[in-house]
Amino acid sequence: MNTISLKKLFYFEKTPLNLVMAFVTVALVAAFFAGAVNYILHGHHAYNVTRQHPWGLLISMYVFFVVSSTGLCIISSIGHVFGIEEFKQIGKRAIAGAIITISSGFAVIGLEIGHPITMLIYNVLTPGLTSAIWWMGTLYGLYLTFICLEFFFLAIKENHTLSKIFGVCGLLVGLAAHSNLGAVFGFLVSRPSANGVFYPVYFILSAMITGCYLIFLMYGFRYKMNFPEKVAIMLVKLGKILGMLLAVLIFFEAWKILTALYGDMPERAATILHAIKHPNFWFGELTLGMLIPFVVILLSNAKAIKATVYASIAGMVGIFFMRYGLVHDTLLYPMRTLKISEYELPPTFLEYVPSVTEFAIGLGGIGLSLLMYYVADKIFNLDETSHH
Repeated sequence: MNTISLKKLFYFEKTPLNLVMAFVTVALVAAFFAGAVNYILHGHHAYNVTRQHPWGLLISMYVFFVVSSTGLCIISSIGHVFGIEEFKQIGKRAIAGAIITISSGFAVIGLEIGHPITMLIYNVLTPGLTSAIWWMGTLYGLYLTFICLEFFFLAIKENHTLSKIFGVCGLLVGLAAHSNLGAVFGFLVSRPSANGVFYPVYFILSAMITGCYLIFLMYGFRYKMNFPEKVAIMLVKLGKILGMLLAVLIFFEAWKILTALYGDMPERAATILHAIKHPNFWFGELTLGMLIPFVVILLSNAKAIKATVYASIAGMVGIFFMRYGLVHDTLLYPMRTLKISEYELPPTFLEYVPSVTEFAIGLGGIGLSLLMYYVADKIFNLDETSHH
């Protein structure tokens, strides 16, 4: 652990990139707290969610953050847990990122839940063992505990035996928690567009891709695109893993769409057809999130590290649209009433645009992550130690 002082904490190289990042971080953090104050004053009236569309941007951002956390945990385990030498160097930085992103996710979801303190109390006193959402909260709480202990023994105590034990526990609980998060959507029988057994596996796959994107961004910023040989070797191998995962994800998406359209299931086919026509899908999720990084990796055989870092920026934007589409598209088709008349008009798709408060809190969560990562990088030595 480094000696820390306020002077060291506030000092940074005043390059154009660092100044821009500092300004963006401060602006986003300020937006988060402004949104939080407005929510405290006005409650859910500050949001544009409705009874017909009860999940909004904050749910999407929560999923975005926990996907990022789980992905970083999984990728870190390649070296730290499974002992692959080239990937041991990313252990501390990736686990720190996992703690930071899930903490940001909890901060965002805490402002979406009406009574977060009451939720925590009754989550313990009256557990709902048949509720996927109860298991989600419980498992993610355990997951955060395990990865905090893993980071403590890895970066502070440098006890690699205990850090590996807690790393295995964090990996297993994180996989269980994240597949359970997929089940929250997969169990929605009343929403055919989301219901499906593939969601738990799909969530883990997309988490691993998100973790790869974030590792490229972390190391691109850490070394300012001038990578040491050891880091470059690791990133080339990680790029090949990322390319394979993207190929699998593209097939997942293709079969999800084909099975929905081919079967022409009422509501499901109409919802999927409506969603894939929207730019959020074909430009945001498909082009930015999958195709651009995949093409860069494929054409360069994963050796164009700098290009992959830039493609990872596009990839993370695409992952956001993927999470937003997951929540919004699930609720696009209005639920039918029990009374159906032969003269009943076909239902229209629900429209939802996040409020300014939702944007402030949701995007402000990214500012919280950037701020916490900056502080962690100043306080801890997140690079590989000589005897590791």
